[in-house]
Amino acid sequence: MHDEVVTPDDPALSFGAAAEAYDRARPPYPDEIVDWLLDGVAGPVLDVGAGTGKLTAALAARRDGVVAVEPDTGMRSLLARIPGIGVRAGSAEDVPLADGVASLATMAQAWHWVDVRRASAELARVLGRPGRLGLVWNYRSLADEWVVRLSAALGGADSAGQMEKIRAHGPAIEAPFTAYDRRVVAWEHAIDVDTLVALAASRSYVIVRPPDERERVLSAVRELGEERAGADGSVRLPYETYAFRYDLA
Repeated sequence: MHDEVVTPDDPALSFGAAAEAYDRARPPYPDEIVDWLLDGVAGPVLDVGAGTGKLTAALAARRDGVVAVEPDTGMRSLLARIPGIGVRAGSAEDVPLADGVASLATMAQAWHWVDVRRASAELARVLGRPGRLGLVWNYRSLADEWVVRLSAALGGADSAGQMEKIRAHGPAIEAPFTAYDRRVVAWEHAIDVDTLVALAASRSYVIVRPPDERERVLSAVRELGEERAGADGSVRLPYETYAFRYDLA
C-alpha cells in the first residue's frame, strides 16, 4: 500500500509530495536535444522549473556553473544532490537573478504550467543579448497501442492537456519571443515494472487523487507493466521528445 499523500490544490505545485518517485522514474532527455539547446551558447545557463534536475544534470555535465530555479521545496532538496550547480527558490514568473545574467534559459516539462505573459517577460529579462530560451517535453508515443492503454489507465492529461497543441503549433509564448526552431527525437526508455509504477505515481493528476483512486490506478499500471515486460524484466517505453529553441537578437 502507498501512504496517503497530502498535496496543494494547484497541480503545478503537487510534485514535491512525490519527489522521490519523480526523480526515480521520469525519463531523461536525449543527448541530441541537450546538445542542440546548447549549440552556439557560450555563457551561463539557467534551468527554470528544474524539478529534481533531469535536464539540469545533463546541462551541468556539459557546462560549469548551471543555476537551477525551482519553486517546490521537496524538489529543491533533490536538486541539491547534483554537484556543481546553484539552486534557487523561484519560478518562471519570478526568477531571483539580475537582468541579463544568462545566455540560455531552459524549461523542461514545465512551460505548460506558467503564466505565459509574465514568464515570457521575466525570462527575457534574465537573458542577455544574444540569448536563448529552450522549452522541452518528453511525450509518450501514442503510435504504440500498449501506450494508448497505459494512458487510458492513468486517466489524466499530460502537460496539463496542452501537448497536442504544443506538438502541432508549438508552445504558447509572447514577445519578445516569436519564431522558433523545433527538434523532435524518437527514442525508448528501458525501465522495470516498479519504476513504471513510480512513473505513474509521479503524474500530477495521479498525485492529487484520493488514496483509494490512486491505488486503483497504480494497480492497473502494474498489470500493464507485467504484461509488457520482457524476459529480462524490462519495459521499453517509447517517447518522442519535442524541443523548441528561441533566439533573442
